[in-house]
Amino acid sequence: MSPGKHTLEFDFKYDGLGMGTLAFNNLSGIGRSGSGVLKVDGNEVARQSMERTLPLVLQWDENFDIGADTGTPVSDDYQVPFRFTGKLNKLTLKIDRPQLTSADIEKLKQATRNNRAAE
Repeated sequence: MSPGKHTLEFDFKYDGLGMGTLAFNNLSGIGRSGSGVLKVDGNEVARQSMERTLPLVLQWDENFDIGADTGTPVSDDYQVPFRFTGKLNKLTLKIDRPQLTSADIEKLKQATRNNRAAE
């Protein structure tokens, strides 16, 4: 990337139904796969599929650091804190959690009924 001002965007699309399945005593919506796309100035520069995601909340000491990562490294070749030496002018987070559709809810209710009948 050339020196100067740039816009970075990371978009993650989750393949699962999300934590809403827990209301039906069903773990099927968490820890599923997804894919991430990294864009620089609107142009895709990387795309990565992820076989699994974290099923629940991270440890209290893992955090979302801006400019340096002080938590656990994500791989052996990534050494923390790996400080960013540039300047961040703006950071925007948008979190779109999966929402259960009425069809999803009906399937989960049916699965709950089937599980109870099998007991």
